[in-house]
Amino acid sequence: MTATSAAAATLATVHGYPRQGRDRELKKAVEGYWKGTVTAEALLTTAAGLRRENWRRLAEAGVREVPTGDFSLYDHVLDTTVAVGAVPARHRAAVDADPLDGYFAMARGTQDAAPLEMTKWFDTNYHYLVPELGPGTAFTANSGKAVGELTEALAAGHAARPVLVGPVTYLLLAKPAPGAAEDFQPLTLLDRLLPVYAELLADLRAAGAEWVQLDEPALVQDRTPAGLNAAARAYRDLGALTDRPKLLVASYFDRLGEALPVLAKAPVEGLALDFTGPAAANLDDLAAAGGLPGKRLVAGVVDGRNIWINNLERSLATLATLLGLAGRVDVAPSCSLLHVPIDVTAERDLDPQIARWLAFARQKAEEAALLARGLREGTAAIAGELAANRADLASRATSPITRDPAVRARTAAVTADDARRTQPYPERARAQRARLGLPLLPTTTIGSFPQTTELRTARADLGAGRIDAAAYRERMEAEVREVIAYQEKAGLDVLVHGEPERNDMVQYFAEQLTGYLATRHGWVQSYGTRYVRPPVLAGDISRPRPMTVDWFRYAQSLTDRPVKGMLTGPVTMLAWSFVRDDQPLADTARQVALALRDEVTDLEAAGAAVVQVDEPALRETLPLRAAGRPGYLAWATEAFRLATSGVRADTQIHTHMCYAEFGAIMTAIDELDADVISLEATRSHMEVAGELAAAGYPREVGPGVWDIHSPRVPSADEAERLLRTGLAAIPAERLWVNPDCGLKTRGWTETRASLESLVAAARRLRGELAG
Repeated sequence: MTATSAAAATLATVHGYPRQGRDRELKKAVEGYWKGTVTAEALLTTAAGLRRENWRRLAEAGVREVPTGDFSLYDHVLDTTVAVGAVPARHRAAVDADPLDGYFAMARGTQDAAPLEMTKWFDTNYHYLVPELGPGTAFTANSGKAVGELTEALAAGHAARPVLVGPVTYLLLAKPAPGAAEDFQPLTLLDRLLPVYAELLADLRAAGAEWVQLDEPALVQDRTPAGLNAAARAYRDLGALTDRPKLLVASYFDRLGEALPVLAKAPVEGLALDFTGPAAANLDDLAAAGGLPGKRLVAGVVDGRNIWINNLERSLATLATLLGLAGRVDVAPSCSLLHVPIDVTAERDLDPQIARWLAFARQKAEEAALLARGLREGTAAIAGELAANRADLASRATSPITRDPAVRARTAAVTADDARRTQPYPERARAQRARLGLPLLPTTTIGSFPQTTELRTARADLGAGRIDAAAYRERMEAEVREVIAYQEKAGLDVLVHGEPERNDMVQYFAEQLTGYLATRHGWVQSYGTRYVRPPVLAGDISRPRPMTVDWFRYAQSLTDRPVKGMLTGPVTMLAWSFVRDDQPLADTARQVALALRDEVTDLEAAGAAVVQVDEPALRETLPLRAAGRPGYLAWATEAFRLATSGVRADTQIHTHMCYAEFGAIMTAIDELDADVISLEATRSHMEVAGELAAAGYPREVGPGVWDIHSPRVPSADEAERLLRTGLAAIPAERLWVNPDCGLKTRGWTETRASLESLVAAARRLRGELAG
């Protein structure tokens, strides 16, 4: 096929679409099912309606091939675990008794069975449930969900392409099941898994699938020869099947690198590649590999992870080059649109000019369709749209929102000494222990306490004008009093004010800093039914006034025990926002760090002996390829130190991280130079404590002993067992006792019971250690 004929066949498609619905209908239905107020039939009816609505909106946007199977009640990796029959032994009875309840039991756990471990999906803020596989895992095909959703789309008149997590990525994401040897490699199960994928593909073909997409994002990471050989073998075997649809192997988030020629040579009919950000290198790599003659290329030229409008002329130039490298070129976002909000037109409060800088899922689908039209019909056919796009890009580049000379001057004046504490850690530790006077195994929480319906109602009432600021403040102060009183009664040693006034750990600060924009409806799934509204970081950052000091002062006035000042760190403020793409991330991080530095020093001046600056996103933002990591970690750790290094020796700096693989950043954790770090550890059975010990980490550590993402209430015995594991790696004088994460999503009943278990376990071990 010539480039001209390839362009004539071009269509627009997407890898996936947000699941929640415009008003988060899915969240409400799932949580209603958990509470017993929504039936299973009603939940599934809501889900089916949302799928139909997504497909309809995609078709209206000009998408001519819609994805199926990307929709999930909780997590698409968990859906894959069900599809391949890899249910953990502890959940099999529940799944056999009721597949829907068993599905949620794997996600959330029960009082008798722990959930699957949860961690970040590559370098995004989406969390997936980690498959547990062992030498005895027996895979079985369960194509019901995949076939059912394909059948729905076809019946509605759509050309549809089922999407599955690919077999190599699925195995590379998995961990050894409990009882398996620590050195067991799930990838060794590939030959056992491929026949199950063959069954799934055959079932989808029988149901009418022309194409099936197999997502292999794990191949954009640095892979060993064994991993590359596994990919070659997997697609050699699947490609050789006779009873299958056409195969589209998809990657995203970075360049494929050494995996590109492997997949280009595989007997599959198409590849989907990312051509945005660092993955732009795929263009040259594809040319060097000889292109994809006779094959389909789905070109991800629209950024699927950020919300800025596309540079249409630049994307058309990329697509024009790609036309000469493949048999057919289709246009798509770079990855699933799961990672962006649904529709910017819902944001009625944004300045209309600023809104024109933004593209959410619906607009990104429209951009892909417009680019496909430009390829098919020529640029003259979309001349008006191109001119409007040029004007919008120029408007953003020249806007005073994006540049503040005072901020830039302050940032340019930063020196290396500004990002270092003046005293070494041993000296600080002595001063802090003398000031705080804490017992062995001190107990604390991470920061937030339950965000009750009453708190959310008060916040909504304030926004709607039903109560004034004074009434709102009174309601929040009452909550702080209750939280402080409870913590004192429970016996916690270092307290928090509970953050009742905060809507979100990033949004709360973004609303008080210059350079940020807030949305009303920009919800994005973080995990399960947990949705966040990432703010838009559009311009230079500064702090006009203190953000948390008054709340700290009030909380500390209620108790003689130390209350932590609570802030969100600079890397997390970037990672959990839609960050500007018109300057290096390091420059933006330094601006945020300086704003936070002002807040930290103000908290110290107000009497805070402990200030916690959370950086849960430090690991998730790590570049997927090793070559990019040293540079990232250098500016990321510098930004944290810049935010926290302006305090005295006896002021204790804490940080917190959760739900990530920490092994790859042990050196960076040390480089933060925090006095205390708390980390998620429950689902991974205190794995991080051993990793820190092996790395020689010299400071204080609080590995979590309560999994707050599950409704399970741990017993004191469970907490004690975890603490004993922690003590085997971390000396008692450096070990803290805390939950995995903040308690915002938990209810008060389980919070009280769980914290009482935590405190009881700490007291038991204190008594034992003292004796």
